Amino acid sequence: MTLAARIDHTLLRPDATEAQILQLCEEAVAHGFASVCVPPCYVALATEKLAGTAVAVCTVIGFPLGYSTSSVKFKEAEVALYDGATELDMVINIGALKSGKVDMVQAEILDLADLCHVHQALLKVIIETALLSEAEIELACQLCVGGEADFVKTSTGFASRGASVEDVTLMRRVLPENVRIKAAGGIRTRAAAQAMIAAGADRIGSSNSVALIAENNETTAA
Repeated sequence: MTLAARIDHTLLRPDATEAQILQLCEEAVAHGFASVCVPPCYVALATEKLAGTAVAVCTVIGFPLGYSTSSVKFKEAEVALYDGATELDMVINIGALKSGKVDMVQAEILDLADLCHVHQALLKVIIETALLSEAEIELACQLCVGGEADFVKTSTGFASRGASVEDVTLMRRVLPENVRIKAAGGIRTRAAAQAMIAAGADRIGSSNSVALIAENNETTAA
């Protein structure tokens, strides 16, 4: 698989314009990226722009802090799927996890996973590794497995740091093979992306995707 085919081409800045989203979509088609990851308000626009292409439309739920109520996240997901998203990146309730409310965290994941799967969509669960201890990362991964998530994602890119090789290595050790990993946050070079893939990441989220794959003429990931 090419490196480009592993990348979610991302633009989640609060000042992102329609023109920038359309450019993001054009770049994704031109370079063969797996998806575009856009703000919820631009899902319909991206869906229309990418109709007939192989590029998926991804958006975020409960982003970036994760502490929206479960009912609000569910409604966000319903609207995103209606607008055409086929991949949802949802932030867990980190405070609930740290408070020991594991049943609530897992139930929220399961509800969104069920909704996504009815619509033949993927659920990626963002656990925000920068805010978790190793034991909490392991627990979050276990809850994602129980919640039938398709991917566990390291980071929003809005915390104190993004993904690390150590995070991905730990997650891959805990997760079964059928649950994939998305590494995101601060991945701005080809070498960084390849290091994440070598550690076990299946997808890379990056806002620097075009420059990342243009660093040399190689087309395949390490």
